[in-house]
Formats: sequence, C-alpha cells, structure tokens
Amino acid sequence: MSIRHTMTGRKALAAAALTAVFGLALTGCGGDGGSDEAQQGGENSAQPSAPAPAPAEDKGEQQPDTAVGENVDQNVKLAEIRGQSGAVLVVNQIQRDSGGFVTVQAEIKNEGKTSLNPAQWAGSESVIVRQNLSSVGGATLVDKLGKKRYYVLRDTDGRCLCTTKIAALQPGASTAVFMQFPAPPQTTTEVDFTLPTFATTSLKISG
Repeated sequence: MSIRHTMTGRKALAAAALTAVFGLALTGCGGDGGSDEAQQGGENSAQPSAPAPAPAEDKGEQQPDTAVGENVDQNVKLAEIRGQSGAVLVVNQIQRDSGGFVTVQAEIKNEGKTSLNPAQWAGSESVIVRQNLSSVGGATLVDKLGKKRYYVLRDTDGRCLCTTKIAALQPGASTAVFMQFPAPPQTTTEVDFTLPTFATTSLKISG
C-alpha cells in the first residue's frame, strides 16, 4: 500500500466526515475519559458520520490499513502506555490539521508472552465492532476543559478513520496505528486519550 496515497485518501474522507460532524452538537461529558464516572450522568457524546467513500480497489490481499505519515518520527515517544497481557502503546504524534481534525499516530508492541487479540481495541459499540473488526476504533479523546468526548470519525456505514484489519500480534511483534478525531477548539491544547485495555494518558496537541 502506498503510504502517500493512503494518507491523501484518508484526509479526503476525514474532510467529508467533518462536514457531517459540524452539523451535530457535541454534548458534554464529565471528568476523566478513562474513568467510569466520565461515562455516567446522562452523557450524550457525539457519534460523527459522513457520506460513505467510494469503494477501494480490491488488490486481492488484505493488509493492515496503517496510514502512517511519512513525516512521523517513530523514535519520538510522547507517551508510553501499558495495557493488558504485555501490550504497550507508544504515541508518536498527535497533530491538529487544517481540515479540522486531530490525528493520533502510534505503535502497539507486544512485550508479553502470548498473542494479542486486536478485536478488543475496537471497543464495545456495536456499529464500530461490526464494521471495523480488528481495529483501534474504540479510541476516544476527552477535552476536560470543554467537557466533551470525541470518538473516532466514521462514515455513514460505520467504517472508522482508523487502522483496521490488524492481525493478531505475536510476542515481540509491533504494528503502527492511527486514529482521526474531530478537532476540539483551538483553545484546547491537551486531551485525555483512551484505547480499550490501555490506561488513560494526557496528550498535548501539536499544530
């Protein structure tokens, strides 16, 4: 898969997704995005949608859709987050783009002794799980200052703007991942990032 071609296509889809996102009201959530309290109290977080993209060319072989940018330095570690069964998530970049979205670039490593099942990273939302098997579609950002939770962008069919088709991660193996979200206001420079089975961490947005 061409990295440059994939990123161009993803940015186009993100722009389309945001057209619909800005037509929805993001309502507040409370507290820390990784805690049970943040998910209670009548929270109505945004579920962005957009027109479905044109079908991608079928090349006969499924590959993980990583869409890692050429300008992402994987030696940069903004955060290292421990997960279950020896999983480690290293965040390389969280970038605000002019198109009105935020992209998180990261790498997941298996430092454990058993294979990691990527299905658990898709979260528990039925639409995401059904349309994005073995993805990181369960990730969220929480703007604690604005009291809003942001989910991974997706189209009207529920397909997320994130890495999908992740194979089981064997001990010692790693995979690059990305997730795109609606951008919080410019005044928000720090958000809490959560991916199922990993601890919550605070990240500063660049750009």
